[in-house]
Amino acid sequence: MIAYSARLDVPRELVRHVAALLRAERRARRTRTGTRKLTCFYQALLVLVWFRKGEDIAIAGAGFGVSRATSHRYVREGIDVLAAQTPDLHDALQRVAADGWSHVILDGKLFDTDRLAETTTSVKGETIDAWYSGKHRDFGANIQAIMRPDGLPIWTSDAMPGHLHDLTCAQHLDITGALYWAAAELNLPTLADSGYDGTGLGIHTPYKQPSDGRRLAVDNRARNLILRSMRCLGERGFAILTGRWRTLRHTTASPRTLGDIVRAALNLTHFEYRYLPDSC
Repeated sequence: MIAYSARLDVPRELVRHVAALLRAERRARRTRTGTRKLTCFYQALLVLVWFRKGEDIAIAGAGFGVSRATSHRYVREGIDVLAAQTPDLHDALQRVAADGWSHVILDGKLFDTDRLAETTTSVKGETIDAWYSGKHRDFGANIQAIMRPDGLPIWTSDAMPGHLHDLTCAQHLDITGALYWAAAELNLPTLADSGYDGTGLGIHTPYKQPSDGRRLAVDNRARNLILRSMRCLGERGFAILTGRWRTLRHTTASPRTLGDIVRAALNLTHFEYRYLPDSC
C-alpha cells in the first residue's frame, strides 16, 4: 500500500470540537489512558476525513495506521457522539421561533444506498423491496428534514425504508404532530410540497389542479406561486448537507444507520455555521 500526503478542507476548530466530544465520551466510558491506538484529535480527524471525502473507511483508517475493524469502530463512535448533540424536534422548533423566523419548511429526500435484499408487503399485498423507491427508481433511505426559511436544516429524522411516501414517513415519525403544535403554540407554520397534501391545518401545501381539467382560480394560482417561491429555499437544506459531506451521497453502511449519519453531518454543519460562518 502506498501512502501520500493530502489536505482536509475543514477548519482546525471543527477537529478540536469533535475531539472534545470524543474525549468526553472516553471519560464517560472510563477508557484508560494509552489504551487507544489514536488520540482524540486523530480519531476526530479520521471521522472528518470519512464525512468530508467519503472514502472507504478501511482505506482511510490505513492512512492513520489502524486496522479495518478499529477504523469502523472509531468512525461509528464519532457518528454516535455527534448525532447525540441533535436537539429534540420540539426544542429545534422552539429555537427557530425564538430566533424570530416566520415559518419552517418540511421536505424529504432519498439518500442513496447499495442494493438491499430486504422485502416487505405493499398495500396491494405484493412482495416488494423495502428500500427501493419506485419514484426515484433507486435504493435508499427516506430522511425527513425541517429547514429554516433560509434553507439551513435544523432537524433530521430517523431513516425510513425508501418505498414509503414522504407523508407516510412524516406521520409515522409523528413529525406532523410536532408541526401542528408549532403552528398552534409558537405561531410557526410549515410550508411543504404537494407530496404532503392532506396533512391538515398549520402545514401549507399547494392547491392541486382540478381533476376535471379546469384551471385553478387566480387566487389559488397566486397562493401556489407565493408558497413555492418561499418553499423552494428548503431544497437548499439537503444540498448543504450532501454538498459539504460527500459520504452522504452514497453509503455502503446499513441504511438504518443513515439517520444517525445525517444527524452527525447536521451537527458538523451547524458548528461551522454558528462559529465559523466564513468557512461555509
